[in-house]
Amino acid sequence: MPRGYRDRADDSLLTLLGDLPELVTNLVKAEIDAAKAWVSRTSKDAGIGSVWFLVALFFLFWAVPVILVFAIAGLSSWWPVWLSAIAVFGILILAVLLFALLGILKFRKVLARQNPAQAVAEDIRLVKEAGDDEF
Repeated sequence: MPRGYRDRADDSLLTLLGDLPELVTNLVKAEIDAAKAWVSRTSKDAGIGSVWFLVALFFLFWAVPVILVFAIAGLSSWWPVWLSAIAVFGILILAVLLFALLGILKFRKVLARQNPAQAVAEDIRLVKEAGDDEF
């Protein structure tokens, strides 16, 4: 049987009631462990997503002087200077878009995860449904 489960169909009511505290204790411990793991994963992913946004902001910060150099060079010269400024600006914008997309994807992953409160609510719903089926 998987994970130490046993058939309880032949157990008496007193045996089942005697096992109840241990089962509840195990459930509470499992929910606390799940909550710890969820907080750990969520904080790690949120931190990584924040770093991607900071990298995107870094490139955006340096894109502003490039566009200013483009305007000045475009007015003072012909093709070589401003064309190179446009190329650098385009590369920086692509980098901003890439890192912002990486950050968005990481935060979507964080938001899609089921948190421990949702898991407890699901457990309670399942127990209620099982109790309603008996009557």
